[in-house]
Amino acid sequence: MNSTVKLVLDVVMGAVIPIVILNTLNEQLGTVTAYVVAALVPVVWVFIDLFLITKRFNFITSYVGAFAVVRGILAFWFVDGIQFALKDTLGSIFTVGVFWVSIIIHKPIVQYFLMQGMAPASPQQETALKALLAEPKVYQSLVRGTKIVLLVNLATGVANFILNFQIVVADFGTTAFNQQVAQVNAITRIALAIPEYIGIGLIVILIRRAMYYYLPEEDDQEQDESDFWELLQRREIQKREIQEYGIQETLSS
Repeated sequence: MNSTVKLVLDVVMGAVIPIVILNTLNEQLGTVTAYVVAALVPVVWVFIDLFLITKRFNFITSYVGAFAVVRGILAFWFVDGIQFALKDTLGSIFTVGVFWVSIIIHKPIVQYFLMQGMAPASPQQETALKALLAEPKVYQSLVRGTKIVLLVNLATGVANFILNFQIVVADFGTTAFNQQVAQVNAITRIALAIPEYIGIGLIVILIRRAMYYYLPEEDDQEQDESDFWELLQRREIQKREIQEYGIQETLSS
């Protein structure tokens, strides 16, 4: 599927349709049913994407799938007030917890997202990429990237909690409650996505700069113009040549 079409569908299924349901279908469906349906639409879309469109099962899809399952379960936790604000922020809390633990155990989770996102085409490419990611500067960039995601989600989580606590003040099961939830969603789906995209952009710059620090340059063009996998292959060739030269020097001495 075209990436632009996929992005539009993600926005429509994840934000537009739930907001429309919460605002306009309370009388037709009933307020509780409308709330549950609106909450489950993005969850169902995630599974349609995973099983029928993307059809890829790896670390990223497993993480997204687990997140969707949690959201689906939470849809049936009928609360309001501060409990609802906490419930709607659990996603950020989950992300912060997972990323924090990955830093503590020295396995920055951004590394696994990067491995899956770059999609090495062969075991040789995968091995070479893992070796590159283990280099000191690259590893530190992965740690920083993980910290950036953690801090962004912590900040957006706090903002999400405050917005829900201040705006969603009606009792659960009322039309006013659903409309207030829709109002918060309309704000958070746009406003809170901005720092997330900025953070991702910063992470990409940090990690890319660190990786290219260890890659060779081609004689006739800049690194930015070269194919990443070709440069990585040249790096592996150079490493083998250095190792072979070292062995020969050892034997000759």
